[in-house]
Amino acid sequence: MKTSLTLLSFLIIYHSSFLAAADWPQFRGPNASAVSTETAAPGPKVNIAWSVDLPGRGLSSPIVVGDKVFVTCSSGPDQSNLHVFCFSAADGKKLWERVMKATGRTMSHNKTSVAAPTPCSDGERVFALYSSNDLFAFDLAGNLLWLRGLTYDYSNASNSLGMSSSPVVVGDTLVVQSENDSESIAVGIDVTTGRNRWKKERPKAANWTSAVVYQNVVALQSSKGLTGVNPRTGEIEWDYTDGAATIPSSAVTKNAIYVPSNGVTALAPEKGAASQLWRAAGLKPGTGSPLVLNDAIYVLNGAGVLVKGNLANGDELWKLRLKGPLSGSPVAAGKYIYIASERGDFQVIDTTAKEGAVVHTVELKDTVLCTPAISNSALFVRSDKKLWKLK
Repeated sequence: MKTSLTLLSFLIIYHSSFLAAADWPQFRGPNASAVSTETAAPGPKVNIAWSVDLPGRGLSSPIVVGDKVFVTCSSGPDQSNLHVFCFSAADGKKLWERVMKATGRTMSHNKTSVAAPTPCSDGERVFALYSSNDLFAFDLAGNLLWLRGLTYDYSNASNSLGMSSSPVVVGDTLVVQSENDSESIAVGIDVTTGRNRWKKERPKAANWTSAVVYQNVVALQSSKGLTGVNPRTGEIEWDYTDGAATIPSSAVTKNAIYVPSNGVTALAPEKGAASQLWRAAGLKPGTGSPLVLNDAIYVLNGAGVLVKGNLANGDELWKLRLKGPLSGSPVAAGKYIYIASERGDFQVIDTTAKEGAVVHTVELKDTVLCTPAISNSALFVRSDKKLWKLK
Protein backbone atom coordinates (compact mmCIF):
# COMPACT_ATOMS: atom_id res chain seq x y z
CA MET A 1 0.00 0.00 0.00
CA LYS A 2 2.82 2.40 0.94
CA THR A 3 4.63 1.58 -2.33
CA SER A 4 1.47 2.31 -4.35
CA LEU A 5 0.98 5.69 -2.65
CA THR A 6 4.61 6.60 -3.27
CA LEU A 7 4.27 5.68 -6.94
CA LEU A 8 1.05 7.71 -7.28
CA SER A 9 2.74 10.74 -5.71
CA PHE A 10 5.68 10.33 -8.10
CA LEU A 11 3.38 10.18 -11.12
CA ILE A 12 1.54 13.35 -10.07
CA ILE A 13 4.82 15.21 -9.51
CA TYR A 14 6.28 13.79 -12.76
CA HIS A 15 3.40 14.93 -14.93
CA SER A 16 3.13 18.28 -13.14
CA SER A 17 6.82 18.96 -13.77
CA PHE A 18 6.13 19.65 -17.45
CA LEU A 19 4.26 22.82 -16.48
CA ALA A 20 6.31 25.92 -15.73
CA ALA A 21 5.42 28.50 -13.10
CA ALA A 22 4.38 30.99 -15.78
CA ASP A 23 2.01 28.59 -17.53
CA TRP A 24 -1.74 29.20 -17.55
CA PRO A 25 -2.78 25.68 -18.52
CA GLN A 26 -6.58 25.71 -18.33
CA PHE A 27 -9.69 27.77 -17.62
CA ARG A 28 -8.83 30.17 -14.76
CA GLY A 29 -5.23 29.02 -14.67
CA PRO A 30 -3.39 26.84 -12.12
CA ASN A 31 -5.87 24.52 -10.35
CA ALA A 32 -8.60 26.73 -11.88
CA SER A 33 -7.90 29.16 -9.02
CA ALA A 34 -7.94 32.26 -11.30
CA VAL A 35 -4.81 33.51 -9.52
CA SER A 36 -1.35 33.65 -11.08
CA THR A 37 1.49 31.91 -9.25
CA GLU A 38 4.04 34.40 -10.62
CA THR A 39 5.66 36.97 -8.36
CA ALA A 40 5.47 39.82 -10.90
CA ALA A 41 1.95 41.05 -11.71
CA PRO A 42 1.08 42.61 -15.08
CA GLY A 43 0.76 46.37 -15.14
CA PRO A 44 -1.15 48.03 -13.72
CA LYS A 45 -0.87 50.33 -16.78
CA VAL A 46 -1.01 47.56 -19.35
CA ASN A 47 -1.49 48.34 -23.03
CA ILE A 48 -1.91 46.34 -26.22
CA ALA A 49 1.38 44.66 -27.11
CA TRP A 50 -0.05 42.87 -30.15
CA SER A 51 -3.31 41.56 -31.58
CA VAL A 52 -4.15 38.91 -34.15
CA ASP A 53 -7.35 38.22 -36.07
CA LEU A 54 -9.46 35.13 -35.44
CA PRO A 55 -11.75 33.61 -38.11
CA GLY A 56 -14.67 32.54 -35.93
CA ARG A 57 -16.56 32.69 -32.68
CA GLY A 58 -15.41 31.63 -29.25
CA LEU A 59 -16.03 32.11 -25.54
CA SER A 60 -13.09 29.88 -24.67
CA SER A 61 -10.18 31.49 -22.85
CA PRO A 62 -6.63 31.42 -24.16
CA ILE A 63 -4.20 29.12 -22.39
CA VAL A 64 -0.42 29.55 -22.23
CA VAL A 65 2.21 26.79 -22.20
CA GLY A 66 5.82 27.95 -22.26
CA ASP A 67 6.17 30.48 -25.08
CA LYS A 68 2.97 29.38 -26.85
CA VAL A 69 -0.61 30.67 -26.63
CA PHE A 70 -3.43 28.32 -27.61
CA VAL A 71 -6.99 29.36 -28.40
CA THR A 72 -10.01 27.71 -30.03
CA CYS A 73 -12.83 29.09 -32.16
CA SER A 74 -15.65 27.84 -34.41
CA SER A 75 -16.58 29.14 -37.85
CA GLY A 76 -19.02 28.56 -40.70
CA PRO A 77 -22.79 29.11 -40.93
CA ASP A 78 -23.45 26.36 -38.38
CA GLN A 79 -20.12 26.74 -36.51
CA SER A 80 -19.12 23.24 -37.61
CA ASN A 81 -15.52 24.22 -38.42
CA LEU A 82 -13.52 23.70 -35.23
CA HIS A 83 -10.24 25.60 -35.01
CA VAL A 84 -7.23 25.24 -32.72
CA PHE A 85 -4.60 27.99 -33.00
CA CYS A 86 -1.08 28.16 -31.61
CA PHE A 87 0.55 31.61 -31.48
CA SER A 88 3.90 32.85 -30.28
CA ALA A 89 3.39 34.55 -26.93
CA ALA A 90 6.22 36.94 -27.73
CA ASP A 91 4.92 38.52 -30.95
CA GLY A 92 1.60 36.86 -31.88
CA LYS A 93 3.02 35.03 -34.90
CA LYS A 94 0.82 32.08 -35.90
CA LEU A 95 2.82 28.89 -35.37
CA TRP A 96 0.12 26.48 -36.48
CA GLU A 97 -3.62 26.07 -37.01
CA ARG A 98 -5.73 22.93 -37.20
CA VAL A 99 -9.32 22.81 -38.48
CA MET A 100 -11.64 19.87 -37.81
CA LYS A 101 -15.30 19.16 -38.57
CA ALA A 102 -17.84 18.85 -35.78
CA THR A 103 -19.46 15.43 -35.45
CA GLY A 104 -21.93 16.40 -32.72
CA ARG A 105 -24.67 19.00 -32.34
CA THR A 106 -23.66 22.59 -33.03
CA MET A 107 -26.77 24.31 -31.68
CA SER A 108 -26.15 27.04 -29.11
CA HIS A 109 -27.62 30.22 -27.68
CA ASN A 110 -26.74 33.35 -29.69
CA LYS A 111 -24.55 34.65 -26.87
CA THR A 112 -22.42 31.54 -26.67
CA SER A 113 -20.73 29.39 -29.34
CA VAL A 114 -19.49 25.90 -30.16
CA ALA A 115 -16.01 26.96 -29.00
CA ALA A 116 -17.15 27.72 -25.46
CA PRO A 117 -15.08 25.25 -23.38
CA THR A 118 -11.51 26.38 -22.71
CA PRO A 119 -8.76 23.93 -23.75
CA CYS A 120 -6.27 22.59 -21.22
CA SER A 121 -2.73 21.24 -21.24
CA ASP A 122 -0.51 18.93 -19.20
CA GLY A 123 2.61 20.62 -20.58
CA GLU A 124 3.09 17.99 -23.30
CA ARG A 125 -0.32 17.94 -24.95
CA VAL A 126 -3.22 20.30 -25.61
CA PHE A 127 -6.78 19.01 -25.21
CA ALA A 128 -9.47 20.91 -27.10
CA LEU A 129 -13.14 20.27 -26.27
CA TYR A 130 -16.13 21.84 -28.02
CA SER A 131 -19.83 22.18 -27.26
CA SER A 132 -20.43 19.58 -29.97
CA ASN A 133 -18.70 17.06 -27.65
CA ASP A 134 -15.80 16.72 -30.06
CA LEU A 135 -12.50 16.25 -28.22
CA PHE A 136 -9.02 16.44 -29.74
CA ALA A 137 -5.52 15.88 -28.34
CA PHE A 138 -2.50 17.51 -30.01
CA ASP A 139 1.14 17.69 -29.07
CA LEU A 140 2.58 21.19 -28.74
CA ALA A 141 3.81 21.06 -32.35
CA GLY A 142 0.26 20.53 -33.64
CA ASN A 143 0.39 16.79 -34.37
CA LEU A 144 -2.94 15.07 -33.78
CA LEU A 145 -2.54 12.37 -31.12
CA TRP A 146 -6.12 11.15 -30.83
CA LEU A 147 -9.72 12.33 -31.11
CA ARG A 148 -13.10 11.44 -29.68
CA GLY A 149 -16.56 12.15 -31.03
CA LEU A 150 -18.25 11.80 -27.66
CA THR A 151 -21.69 12.18 -29.23
CA TYR A 152 -21.13 8.80 -30.93
CA ASP A 153 -20.59 7.23 -27.51
CA TYR A 154 -23.24 9.24 -25.64
CA SER A 155 -25.81 10.31 -28.22
CA ASN A 156 -28.06 12.31 -25.88
CA ALA A 157 -25.35 14.28 -24.10
CA SER A 158 -26.31 17.77 -25.26
CA ASN A 159 -28.63 20.68 -24.64
CA SER A 160 -30.24 23.30 -26.88
CA LEU A 161 -28.32 26.23 -25.35
CA GLY A 162 -24.86 24.72 -25.86
CA MET A 163 -22.27 23.29 -23.49
CA SER A 164 -19.36 25.18 -21.93
CA SER A 165 -17.80 23.10 -19.14
CA SER A 166 -14.03 23.19 -19.59
CA PRO A 167 -11.91 20.04 -19.13
CA VAL A 168 -9.17 19.68 -16.52
CA VAL A 169 -6.15 17.40 -16.52
CA VAL A 170 -4.70 15.86 -13.35
CA GLY A 171 -1.66 13.62 -13.71
CA ASP A 172 -2.39 11.26 -16.60
CA THR A 173 -6.17 11.71 -16.59
CA LEU A 174 -8.29 14.23 -18.48
CA VAL A 175 -11.67 14.91 -16.84
CA VAL A 176 -14.51 15.99 -19.13
CA GLN A 177 -18.02 17.01 -18.07
CA SER A 178 -21.00 16.80 -20.40
CA GLU A 179 -23.86 17.60 -18.08
CA ASN A 180 -27.38 18.22 -19.33
CA ASP A 181 -31.06 17.33 -18.93
CA SER A 182 -30.76 13.98 -20.68
CA GLU A 183 -27.57 11.88 -20.75
CA SER A 184 -25.52 13.68 -18.13
CA ILE A 185 -22.01 12.33 -17.60
CA ALA A 186 -18.46 12.99 -16.43
CA VAL A 187 -15.63 10.97 -17.95
CA GLY A 188 -12.02 10.33 -16.94
CA ILE A 189 -9.87 9.80 -20.04
CA ASP A 190 -6.33 8.44 -20.40
CA VAL A 191 -4.29 11.35 -21.81
CA THR A 192 -2.10 9.07 -23.94
CA THR A 193 -4.76 6.91 -25.58
CA GLY A 194 -8.01 8.89 -25.39
CA ARG A 195 -9.78 5.90 -23.85
CA ASN A 196 -12.07 6.05 -20.84
CA ARG A 197 -10.66 5.21 -17.45
CA TRP A 198 -14.09 5.74 -15.91
CA LYS A 199 -17.52 7.22 -16.57
CA LYS A 200 -19.96 8.54 -13.99
CA GLU A 201 -23.61 9.44 -14.33
CA ARG A 202 -24.21 13.00 -13.19
CA PRO A 203 -27.36 14.90 -12.12
CA LYS A 204 -29.72 15.38 -15.06
CA ALA A 205 -29.74 19.16 -15.24
CA ALA A 206 -28.16 21.71 -17.57
CA ASN A 207 -24.81 22.72 -16.14
CA TRP A 208 -22.11 25.06 -17.46
CA THR A 209 -19.66 24.99 -14.55
CA SER A 210 -16.10 23.72 -14.81
CA ALA A 211 -14.31 21.40 -12.41
CA VAL A 212 -11.63 22.63 -10.01
CA VAL A 213 -8.72 20.66 -8.55
CA TYR A 214 -8.36 20.52 -4.77
CA GLN A 215 -5.49 18.54 -3.26
CA ASN A 216 -5.32 16.34 -6.39
CA VAL A 217 -9.06 15.60 -6.20
CA VAL A 218 -11.33 16.82 -8.99
CA ALA A 219 -14.36 18.69 -7.64
CA LEU A 220 -17.36 18.39 -9.97
CA GLN A 221 -20.04 21.04 -9.45
CA SER A 222 -23.74 20.73 -10.34
CA SER A 223 -27.12 21.98 -9.19
CA LYS A 224 -27.02 19.25 -6.50
CA GLY A 225 -23.73 20.44 -4.97
CA LEU A 226 -20.06 19.52 -5.23
CA THR A 227 -18.54 16.04 -5.51
CA GLY A 228 -14.86 15.24 -5.01
CA VAL A 229 -13.71 12.51 -7.38
CA ASN A 230 -10.44 10.59 -7.58
CA PRO A 231 -9.18 11.56 -11.06
CA ARG A 232 -7.54 8.16 -11.67
CA THR A 233 -10.42 5.90 -10.64
CA GLY A 234 -13.57 8.02 -10.57
CA GLU A 235 -14.26 6.98 -6.98
CA ILE A 236 -16.08 9.55 -4.83
CA GLU A 237 -13.81 10.97 -2.13
CA TRP A 238 -16.37 13.32 -0.54
CA ASP A 239 -19.73 14.88 -1.32
CA TYR A 240 -21.46 18.21 -0.57
CA THR A 241 -25.18 18.03 -1.33
CA ASP A 242 -26.66 21.41 -0.40
CA GLY A 243 -26.95 22.72 -3.97
CA ALA A 244 -24.71 24.94 -6.08
CA ALA A 245 -24.84 27.33 -9.04
CA THR A 246 -24.78 25.97 -12.59
CA ILE A 247 -22.85 28.85 -14.24
CA PRO A 248 -20.16 30.31 -11.91
CA SER A 249 -17.63 27.72 -10.75
CA SER A 250 -15.95 27.29 -7.36
CA ALA A 251 -12.72 28.91 -6.15
CA VAL A 252 -9.94 26.94 -4.48
CA THR A 253 -7.06 27.51 -2.07
CA LYS A 254 -4.73 25.03 -0.40
CA ASN A 255 -7.09 24.60 2.53
CA ALA A 256 -10.64 25.22 1.30
CA ILE A 257 -13.10 25.37 -1.59
CA TYR A 258 -15.44 28.36 -1.95
CA VAL A 259 -18.61 27.17 -3.65
CA PRO A 260 -21.29 29.39 -5.26
CA SER A 261 -23.93 27.83 -3.04
CA ASN A 262 -26.50 29.83 -1.05
CA GLY A 263 -24.31 32.84 -1.79
CA VAL A 264 -20.85 31.43 -1.16
CA THR A 265 -20.21 28.45 1.12
CA ALA A 266 -16.66 27.72 2.30
CA LEU A 267 -15.85 24.02 2.59
CA ALA A 268 -12.92 22.06 4.01
CA PRO A 269 -13.22 18.68 2.27
CA GLU A 270 -11.48 15.58 3.54
CA LYS A 271 -11.87 11.87 2.96
CA GLY A 272 -15.55 11.04 3.29
CA ALA A 273 -16.76 14.51 4.30
CA ALA A 274 -16.89 18.19 3.37
CA SER A 275 -17.10 20.33 6.51
CA GLN A 276 -18.72 23.77 6.21
CA LEU A 277 -16.51 26.60 7.47
CA TRP A 278 -18.93 29.47 6.82
CA ARG A 279 -21.71 30.65 4.54
CA ALA A 280 -22.25 34.20 3.25
CA ALA A 281 -25.59 34.80 1.49
CA GLY A 282 -24.50 38.31 0.44
CA LEU A 283 -21.65 37.00 -1.67
CA LYS A 284 -23.68 35.93 -4.68
CA PRO A 285 -21.76 35.69 -7.98
CA GLY A 286 -23.38 36.44 -11.33
CA THR A 287 -21.94 34.56 -14.32
CA GLY A 288 -18.32 35.11 -13.27
CA SER A 289 -16.68 32.76 -10.79
CA PRO A 290 -15.33 33.99 -7.43
CA LEU A 291 -11.62 34.07 -6.63
CA VAL A 292 -9.47 34.16 -3.52
CA LEU A 293 -6.58 36.61 -3.44
CA ASN A 294 -4.35 36.88 -0.39
CA ASP A 295 -6.67 37.13 2.65
CA ALA A 296 -9.92 37.95 0.86
CA ILE A 297 -12.55 36.47 -1.43
CA TYR A 298 -13.86 38.50 -4.37
CA VAL A 299 -17.24 38.01 -6.02
CA LEU A 300 -18.55 39.77 -9.11
CA ASN A 301 -22.33 39.94 -8.75
CA GLY A 302 -25.00 40.13 -11.45
CA ALA A 303 -25.17 43.94 -11.21
CA GLY A 304 -21.50 44.36 -12.16
CA VAL A 305 -20.36 45.08 -8.61
CA LEU A 306 -17.14 43.58 -7.30
CA VAL A 307 -17.57 42.60 -3.65
CA LYS A 308 -14.63 41.96 -1.31
CA GLY A 309 -15.29 39.54 1.54
CA ASN A 310 -13.35 38.50 4.60
CA LEU A 311 -11.81 35.10 3.91
CA ALA A 312 -12.24 34.06 7.55
CA ASN A 313 -16.03 34.45 7.69
CA GLY A 314 -17.35 35.90 4.40
CA ASP A 315 -18.26 39.29 5.87
CA GLU A 316 -18.45 42.08 3.30
CA LEU A 317 -15.52 44.53 3.36
CA TRP A 318 -16.25 46.79 0.39
CA LYS A 319 -18.09 47.07 -2.92
CA LEU A 320 -16.86 48.54 -6.21
CA ARG A 321 -19.00 49.11 -9.29
CA LEU A 322 -17.26 48.23 -12.56
CA LYS A 323 -18.02 49.11 -16.17
CA GLY A 324 -20.38 46.43 -17.43
CA PRO A 325 -22.09 44.34 -18.41
CA LEU A 326 -19.71 41.55 -17.45
CA SER A 327 -19.83 37.90 -18.53
CA GLY A 328 -16.34 36.50 -17.98
CA SER A 329 -14.66 35.62 -14.70
CA PRO A 330 -12.08 37.88 -13.03
CA VAL A 331 -8.46 36.75 -12.70
CA ALA A 332 -5.73 38.08 -10.42
CA ALA A 333 -2.01 38.50 -9.85
CA GLY A 334 -0.20 40.29 -7.03
CA LYS A 335 -2.64 42.87 -5.68
CA TYR A 336 -4.54 43.34 -8.95
CA ILE A 337 -7.74 41.88 -10.36
CA TYR A 338 -8.36 41.94 -14.12
CA ILE A 339 -11.70 41.72 -15.96
CA ALA A 340 -13.04 42.71 -19.37
CA SER A 341 -16.59 43.98 -19.89
CA GLU A 342 -18.82 42.85 -22.73
CA ARG A 343 -18.21 46.26 -24.34
CA GLY A 344 -14.47 45.67 -24.37
CA ASP A 345 -13.42 47.75 -21.34
CA PHE A 346 -10.48 45.84 -19.88
CA GLN A 347 -10.23 46.96 -16.26
CA VAL A 348 -7.39 46.68 -13.75
CA ILE A 349 -8.50 46.86 -10.09
CA ASP A 350 -6.18 47.63 -7.18
CA THR A 351 -7.54 45.51 -4.34
CA THR A 352 -5.39 47.28 -1.71
CA ALA A 353 -7.10 50.65 -2.23
CA LYS A 354 -9.37 51.55 0.71
CA GLU A 355 -12.60 50.81 -1.18
CA GLY A 356 -10.99 49.13 -4.18
CA ALA A 357 -10.16 51.20 -7.27
CA VAL A 358 -10.09 50.81 -11.04
CA VAL A 359 -6.59 52.11 -11.74
CA HIS A 360 -6.41 51.50 -15.48
CA THR A 361 -8.73 50.72 -18.40
CA VAL A 362 -7.85 49.53 -21.92
CA GLU A 363 -10.54 49.99 -24.57
CA LEU A 364 -10.44 46.88 -26.74
CA LYS A 365 -13.36 48.15 -28.87
CA ASP A 366 -14.96 44.75 -29.36
CA THR A 367 -17.40 42.46 -27.54
CA VAL A 368 -15.49 40.44 -24.95
CA LEU A 369 -17.15 37.56 -23.12
CA CYS A 370 -14.14 35.47 -22.17
CA THR A 371 -11.97 35.12 -19.07
CA PRO A 372 -8.38 36.43 -19.44
CA ALA A 373 -5.17 34.41 -19.04
CA ILE A 374 -1.97 35.54 -17.28
CA SER A 375 1.58 34.50 -18.14
CA ASN A 376 5.04 36.08 -17.87
CA SER A 377 3.64 39.38 -16.55
CA ALA A 378 1.28 39.68 -19.53
CA LEU A 379 -2.44 39.18 -20.07
CA PHE A 380 -4.14 37.42 -22.96
CA VAL A 381 -7.79 38.07 -23.83
CA ARG A 382 -9.95 37.23 -26.83
CA SER A 383 -13.17 38.13 -28.61
CA ASP A 384 -14.87 36.50 -31.59
CA LYS A 385 -12.63 38.58 -33.84
CA LYS A 386 -9.29 39.00 -32.08
CA LEU A 387 -6.73 37.74 -29.59
CA TRP A 388 -4.82 40.43 -27.67
CA LYS A 389 -1.71 40.47 -25.55
CA LEU A 390 -1.64 43.23 -22.93
CA LYS A 391 1.58 44.11 -21.18
